[in-house]
Amino acid sequence: MSSHAPYFHFRKFGIVVYFFNASAAPASAKTNMGESMRIPILVSASALFTLGALLEAGAADKQYGPGVTDTEIKIGQTVPYSGPASGFSSYGRVMTGYFQMLNEAGGINGRKINLISVDNAFSPPKAIEQTRKLVDDDGVLAEVGTVGTVPNIAVQKYLNQNKVPQVFISAGGRRFNDPQAFPWTVPFYPPFEMEGTFGKFIIKKFPNAKIAVLYQNDDYGKDYLTGLKAGLGSDGTAKIVAEASYELSYPTVDSEVLKLKASGADTLVYFTTPKFAAQAIKKANELNWKPVQFLASPVNSIQGVLTPAGLDNAQGAYTTQFAKQAGDPAWAEDGEVKDYVAFMKKWAPNDSPNDFIALSGYINAQAIAKGLQRCGDNLTRENLLAQATSFNKERVGMLLPGIELSNSKENYAPYRSLRMAIFDKASWKLLDE
Repeated sequence: MSSHAPYFHFRKFGIVVYFFNASAAPASAKTNMGESMRIPILVSASALFTLGALLEAGAADKQYGPGVTDTEIKIGQTVPYSGPASGFSSYGRVMTGYFQMLNEAGGINGRKINLISVDNAFSPPKAIEQTRKLVDDDGVLAEVGTVGTVPNIAVQKYLNQNKVPQVFISAGGRRFNDPQAFPWTVPFYPPFEMEGTFGKFIIKKFPNAKIAVLYQNDDYGKDYLTGLKAGLGSDGTAKIVAEASYELSYPTVDSEVLKLKASGADTLVYFTTPKFAAQAIKKANELNWKPVQFLASPVNSIQGVLTPAGLDNAQGAYTTQFAKQAGDPAWAEDGEVKDYVAFMKKWAPNDSPNDFIALSGYINAQAIAKGLQRCGDNLTRENLLAQATSFNKERVGMLLPGIELSNSKENYAPYRSLRMAIFDKASWKLLDE
């Protein structure tokens, strides 16, 4: 359109606005504009740019990725509700209950959270199948809180290739904290190698220990073992004298425990999943083997591991912790513990608040909610990743005193420290170390 024509037009976000140029218009247009096929909006030239700025600002206020509307945020996860690691299933039930609780209170920033939690059976093919459905069919914004090293490894490449956030997953292997190779994967569980704390503690408390290790033959068990060896170092007299690995498909680990006992070890470390930890603790007692026992934090659940194994068989065992324990008398009057117990009673009534796995799901869900809340109205995949990797001394309910969540673009892992505890009678007691 010529600059001398009676109408200028401006196009922004699909809207066409016409501006009237009186000096260039024919008399008929000046006196009978109502007959024109185009109805002009009489505004000044400066208003053109003001309008454009307002339209841009309005669009910037709300930026949405897949699965997000003015009323909903759709996220997904896979959890071993069946299979050899079904002991972790309370994670999913508790996280589902947590978002149901938030929705009843109005959601996050006015939006309800639609958490689609499905079974991965702790199987790589199943995890891939379910994750593809979540992304391709359900159109989730992100996969959040997915449980298990094996399932998360299975889907990590697919999610990163498609730039889908794999946020605050319940796995602590080294490969999940690798911003260069896997920038869309953000771990939440304390890094397994932090269990090197065991090694340092053993050197201090049991300097002449002869250590046996039972571990799962995958990245989960191997990363824990690497951390233990790093903690022990090469100069101390405390040494690993025997290692026994097992596969998830094994029905029992009886023969592995027999092998470890035969080594003459006086200290036994469990880098296992709950089912096999319970079996091994019980078997060691049946063999009248009384080593000093160390349980990795995923298998220190009183409800899910120690009770099936026999509480008497776990007396004096050690573990690492980052959370308060609902069943510990020391926290009986703590406000966060009371809130957690009340939450479990209403929103996850079939799971025990004394189950550490359930507690981990509660803590994890809070972190996911905090990441979403920080996004405001910029609910894109890119911004969720940015918010989930910029925590600075954040606290959520049930973390132990002194434990905070901090991460960065260079180091995604949010935990920086753990506490040692000993099992006494029916609960874990924190140590000063």
